[in-house]
Amino acid sequence: MRSSFKAVGLAAILAASAAMPALAGDQIRTIDVFTRPQAAQPQEFQSVQLIAQEWRKLGLDVNVRVMPWEQMSDIVWYQRDAWDVTAWQMVGRPERSDPDEIIYNLFHSSTAEKGYNFIGYINPAYDEVATAQRVEIDEEARKELIYKAQEILAADQPNMMLVHPRQNFAFDNTVWNKDSVVEQSGIGIRNTWTFMSLEPLGEQKDIILNSGDNVQAINPLYISGGVDSWVFELVYDRIARVGPDGLPKPWAAESYEWRDDKTIEVKLREGMKWHDGEPLTAEDVKFSFETAVSGEAPMYAPFASNIETIEVVDDLNLVFTLKQPAASFITSSLAKINLIPKHVWEPVIEDLKTKEENAESYQEQTPIGSGPFKFERWLTNEEIVLSANKDHFNAPKADRWILRIVPNVEAALGMLRSGEINFMGEFSGDPQVLLQAAEQDGDLEVVSTVEMGFRYVAFNNRRAPFDDPAFRKALSQAVDRRLIVGAAFRGFAEPSNSVISPALKFWYDAAVMDGFETGTDVAARMLEEAGYTLEGGRLHYPGDKTEELAK
Repeated sequence: MRSSFKAVGLAAILAASAAMPALAGDQIRTIDVFTRPQAAQPQEFQSVQLIAQEWRKLGLDVNVRVMPWEQMSDIVWYQRDAWDVTAWQMVGRPERSDPDEIIYNLFHSSTAEKGYNFIGYINPAYDEVATAQRVEIDEEARKELIYKAQEILAADQPNMMLVHPRQNFAFDNTVWNKDSVVEQSGIGIRNTWTFMSLEPLGEQKDIILNSGDNVQAINPLYISGGVDSWVFELVYDRIARVGPDGLPKPWAAESYEWRDDKTIEVKLREGMKWHDGEPLTAEDVKFSFETAVSGEAPMYAPFASNIETIEVVDDLNLVFTLKQPAASFITSSLAKINLIPKHVWEPVIEDLKTKEENAESYQEQTPIGSGPFKFERWLTNEEIVLSANKDHFNAPKADRWILRIVPNVEAALGMLRSGEINFMGEFSGDPQVLLQAAEQDGDLEVVSTVEMGFRYVAFNNRRAPFDDPAFRKALSQAVDRRLIVGAAFRGFAEPSNSVISPALKFWYDAAVMDGFETGTDVAARMLEEAGYTLEGGRLHYPGDKTEELAK
């Protein structure tokens, strides 16, 4: 990444633009930027403060609005016309080791109304590339399409990519056998494989971990947040699961086999049961996938929309026929859709069809899955407790999985050192502090991993001035990502200009980062070229554009 500082300084550029005789539009309104509190997410909070500081140098009035995660996500997700800019993140879920979920679902226009494309990014040329990569079976040809998608996003800057964090985890090596901890590619040691494999060394047999964010829902039909996914990946099974190496493998399926490029046979494991004791059958699997595209679960719909038919052969065998070939079907569909019991959810879905809300708003009193852990209790704002499903085909070695909600990172570290928790599931504070604690205590093991997920600033593309790619690009290029890495993440992150992480080496296009020029002087020049003017120290729209028309 290069920061360009020419002989002419920023003040001269801004003064020159202010003196231009070009027709000025309305002054750009105060821009609200959402972030979670410093105590809960210090890296995010600090990043937003640094970004606001750079944007103010361009003549923008920036208001940083701090709010808890629940409030922020509710506004951003359900009031899609009512915000300007928000800090956001995509976590490193296993199924995202295939780039389809990010490339298609996060930016395709078909998901803008209710789905993942909450920023409202619309670009027909991008849609064409994102759709084409889904059906391209040749891996090298598909790689070229993924590279093209990254190039379009770098040019349009619908979001301001910040970093791919280096996630830092820790565990008590006097409680857990360190050889039983599993590091998953692009995710780290906080993963389902670890929680199933952790081997107790003594009498403590409960995995007790922390989260800074509350759990919003335990709903297999609602993708509600990163922490929520820690829970439902343990409670619910899927036909396939992405392994520690980043490749999919049979899970609830004993096997699957392609008949041709649009037909796949699935054979389920014998003897699987739901947590209420009822048998899991092929009818449940069919119901799970059909519910995903029924309109009752819009966030999961893209992952099942390519399925033409599902034929149940018998209780253990079924055949999926696709509308068109899909290179990522096993990872992005079979390893994505949660299996749900038909006898529990069918009456719920039928009832919801008579109401305005869909299945995403429904919360079971006792969530019923078939996974390696069973739901035991949920105390809002305090803890979630799961107990080991000892009848599962991959039964955990631990007795329980207990998630404690600890919004303050310093308090979480104190709890790890005192033994109140024994697995650091999330640490957003200064990594050096964690490393020092491990060195001092001697019983803490720290593991650091570059994540496949990413932190970014989301622009609301529906609202001016963020509907202008030139404006978005200028604001993005105003900020040197090395500043974010050093000041907010203390060096424990990789600077980013792509939604694909360098952890996914095959899919990552390094060129979009190598040529990324940053600096407020660069941004000021870009704004000037796009027709924006500076008057009285405040930035104005180009030409005769008014704030009323901009809304």
